[in-house]
Amino acid sequence: MASNNISVLNALDNARTQWYHVTAIIIAGMGFFTDAYDLFCISTVSKLLGRLYYYNPSTGKPGKLPHSINNLVIGVALVGTLTGQLVFGFLGDKLGRKKVYGLTLILMIICAICSGLSFGYSPKAVMGTLCFFRFWLGFGIGGDYPLSATIMSEYANKKTRGAFIAAVFAMQGVGIIFAGLVSLIVSKLFLVYYAGPAFNDGHVFSTEPEADYVWRIVLMLGALPALLTFYWRMKMPETGRYTAIIEGNAKQAAADMGRVLDIEIQADGDKVAQFNAGNDYKLFSHEFVRRHGRHLIGTMTTWFLLDIAFYSQNLTQKDIFPTMGLTNKAENVSALREMFETSRAMFVIALLGTFPGYWFTVAFIEHIGRFYIQLVGFFMMSVFMLIMGLKYEYLRTEEHKWTFAALYGLTFFFANFGPNSTTFVLPAELFPTRVRSTCHAFSAASGKAGAMIGAFAIQNYTQDGNVHKIKKAMILLACTNLMGFFCTFLVTETKGRSLEEISGEDGGYAEAEMTGKKP
Repeated sequence: MASNNISVLNALDNARTQWYHVTAIIIAGMGFFTDAYDLFCISTVSKLLGRLYYYNPSTGKPGKLPHSINNLVIGVALVGTLTGQLVFGFLGDKLGRKKVYGLTLILMIICAICSGLSFGYSPKAVMGTLCFFRFWLGFGIGGDYPLSATIMSEYANKKTRGAFIAAVFAMQGVGIIFAGLVSLIVSKLFLVYYAGPAFNDGHVFSTEPEADYVWRIVLMLGALPALLTFYWRMKMPETGRYTAIIEGNAKQAAADMGRVLDIEIQADGDKVAQFNAGNDYKLFSHEFVRRHGRHLIGTMTTWFLLDIAFYSQNLTQKDIFPTMGLTNKAENVSALREMFETSRAMFVIALLGTFPGYWFTVAFIEHIGRFYIQLVGFFMMSVFMLIMGLKYEYLRTEEHKWTFAALYGLTFFFANFGPNSTTFVLPAELFPTRVRSTCHAFSAASGKAGAMIGAFAIQNYTQDGNVHKIKKAMILLACTNLMGFFCTFLVTETKGRSLEEISGEDGGYAEAEMTGKKP
């Protein structure tokens, strides 16, 4: 029973690219913009929090977040994200993509605003409030991963599906840029009016009291993009594939998608019943493992290994900037100045290294294919990280700091024109409709487990600026990327095929294994 005999699926697969595709990318992408902004702006404010709440005059040094608090503030959102991915991924298959899609945004809006508030003045109260709301912010963010990917893959046509899903994910790059840019602008505005002396010139006054507003404003602004897209997200119809295949309502699916695509679509109720009869197996049943087990292991391992490196790099870059000479030592600047310099460095690295990679993936994913982009990306990341690790002492000297910055930027470029984008795209395409959202959630949650290793373990190597420890971290990350390279061989190429053909729902299951059809 071939899926493309069902009119609504055939219409979706062969629809020309039109305005509704663009609006779907923006609506789904705004969630990722918010996700990236919220997760990464904490990097720009964490040093400021240390100076504001953990200054100890007896040390003769600027205040710094204790390792455990720093790991908690940064890592708690990741724990929330992992939990949210699993919960909303499961609900997306059980209740429908659209039903739970608005809930993720509401959570993000409320928690982004609340994470800028504090119940009390003591460091314990401020950090407690921040961690509590960042956990629930992460929970909402987590829900967006499987839902946005699944919605976009089920809305898109088969010729441009990869580019559309990658474009949704590329909004993460825009979010990272804005995390740097907003922090940069807000800290600069406060610097103009409230600049304090450098720490060496005045220990107490180098931490401007007004700086306590800065981090709150930066965190609260994360609610804005989510707020702007809420109305449009609520107006999106349920995906045609969910309505037809899971709810079994071919008539409703044909009506919804006909309205969106502006064409007449037949209902095909009997064909849907026949189609479902051939795909009636549960998640983790023997049949599921036989058909999709290898792919699930592939998407989970590659995302796990990638995120160890990707999040380590993003979250620890503030510790590496002074070593690279992109920011001044903490003792030589005031609190706001330090935040301004960290934000500026983050913004430049994001703009030149991180951002272009995402859009290279969008441009080339349908030509090169997911498999080769992921393979080359992992390999190049390994090479650059190994060079930085082995030659770290040489590269950190004044005359070679720009070589180091270029290598660091190239690692980001190949992460995004590589596995950071493709590990998001592949799980949205490889699995059948009834478990697509859940399987994407398992893969994404596996990635977040890797991100936690980056946030909790790798950070300990980079926090003190110890050369030998940073060196070890770089070499370790080169090895994890190489493992990702080999795990990529567990997945298969998906470009140019319908979702039902890829997942075997059209009766041609296991075609990748049985015919040896590998990328």
